[in-house]
Amino acid sequence: MKLSRRKTLQLLASAAPAFALRRAFSQPEAFAQAPGQSPATPPLSITPGPFTNTRASLRAYTTPDWFADAKFGIWSHWGPQSAIGDGDWYARNMYVEGTAQYEYHLKRFGPQSKVGYKDLIHLFTADRWDPEHLMDLYQKAGAKYFFSMGVHHDNYDLWNSKYQPRWNSVASGPRKDVVGLWAAAARKRGLRFGVSEHLSNSFDWFAPSHLADTKGPYANIPYDGQNPAFADLYHSYAGMPANFAHTAQDMGRVAPDWWKLQYFNRVKDLLDQHQPDLLYTDGGIEFGEYGLGTVAELYNVGPVSYEGRSEAVYFSKTLTDCLDGASCVLDHERSVLNAIDPHPWQTDTCIGEWHYKLGITYKTPKKVVDMLVDIVSKNGNLLLNVPLPASGEPDSEELRILAAITQWTGINGEAIYSTRPWKIHGEGPSTKVVIKPNGKEFDPNEGKQPDLTAQDIRFTTKGKTLYALVQGWPASSELIIQSLATNSPQQPEKAVDVRLLGREADALRFTQDTTGLRVTLPSTPTAASDLGIALRINFA
Repeated sequence: MKLSRRKTLQLLASAAPAFALRRAFSQPEAFAQAPGQSPATPPLSITPGPFTNTRASLRAYTTPDWFADAKFGIWSHWGPQSAIGDGDWYARNMYVEGTAQYEYHLKRFGPQSKVGYKDLIHLFTADRWDPEHLMDLYQKAGAKYFFSMGVHHDNYDLWNSKYQPRWNSVASGPRKDVVGLWAAAARKRGLRFGVSEHLSNSFDWFAPSHLADTKGPYANIPYDGQNPAFADLYHSYAGMPANFAHTAQDMGRVAPDWWKLQYFNRVKDLLDQHQPDLLYTDGGIEFGEYGLGTVAELYNVGPVSYEGRSEAVYFSKTLTDCLDGASCVLDHERSVLNAIDPHPWQTDTCIGEWHYKLGITYKTPKKVVDMLVDIVSKNGNLLLNVPLPASGEPDSEELRILAAITQWTGINGEAIYSTRPWKIHGEGPSTKVVIKPNGKEFDPNEGKQPDLTAQDIRFTTKGKTLYALVQGWPASSELIIQSLATNSPQQPEKAVDVRLLGREADALRFTQDTTGLRVTLPSTPTAASDLGIALRINFA
């Protein structure tokens, strides 16, 4: 078999250090810093290419057009923590004495000194997981890209990991290459494929597993995280301050250089094995040269355009990483913007909690569509997590939500995909609500945006065509779009044809004057009109 130049370079760059690094990562003391010496960490092994682990190099990157066209992706934020059915951050909170998940664990499984997170991984069975069928559902729902979880804060890799040989989905749990199977299903259907990594703060995040109860019958009995036999899951804190487990922050990133190097090589292994189109990092570009190296690796091994430009996309939640749309794409977790961003961006959110939680109330299809329409009108994309349980089979309510989204995008997708923002993002009562940012990297403000109604309109464009997305079926048969008034500050051109998506065969009657574009709607609503409708407006 003849290898491409790119693949040959990848093999040469990654093969040589693999054994030595694998051995060192199982013995973190090998990278311990001696008094007065620099950390004995080997250089990063970045696949040769146009990008290096410097910010100056990464600023040559620009966001590919395919991402700006895609608009909607679906994410499977799925792993061993999903198998418990008690929501997000279970692997940490089960060790935080007094929390609801600590109490849940104690009642269901017993004391954390006897039954730890390592003992729950077998519950992650994936026994009813059918990635081919699910990808059909996601594609029909309108997703143009799909994300698999790669590794969460729980330090468990969802691929056949070189550097985490015991705690990965091939060696334990479902005993399947979750990332690989998702990737094959997505690519078979022409979807772009992405992976998410949440690893950089795992060293701090798992610190409570090294503690013990402070009171009760199990007081002062160490949790299983203190057992050195499981340091490859819970981390080794050798060489760290004596009180590190008590003071480490849940999203902190205080870690020794040997861990930063493991972080780089774990993510590199994920990228090299599966060569995704997209990489989501839960945070910013972390750990200096190590984090910059992961971005360079993605751009060097990922897809390229005919002109030789990187077609891969890296997401950061830190504004300064992606200034002026260079280096990466800015991600706003569970957040919406007040106005159009001139550069493509993304909101990632979930219909429930990030990890599957029994009994939770999900976002309605209307809320999902409202978010999609609002985000797209402001030059963004929506990445939606549909959390899976241990079995890998969505519950009935999730299937109902997917079906409703499928119906709406099937009718109105023309007004979403491959569009760009208009002069303003919309009109209506919701545009008068200004959501003040909290000034922090994580600003989950999506709940502050009011529900959209038939009085709220969002705009998108495609060439000379304007789309007006109305978020409900108007009470009156006459719809007035004030932004298209002949004396509007937007200075619209003269409309010559107006059609309702879903009933494009018949032109709608309309007039355009100083009060707006006044459109007469059909007497009966279209399908999925309770989620919103879209008008296609052509100008002279």
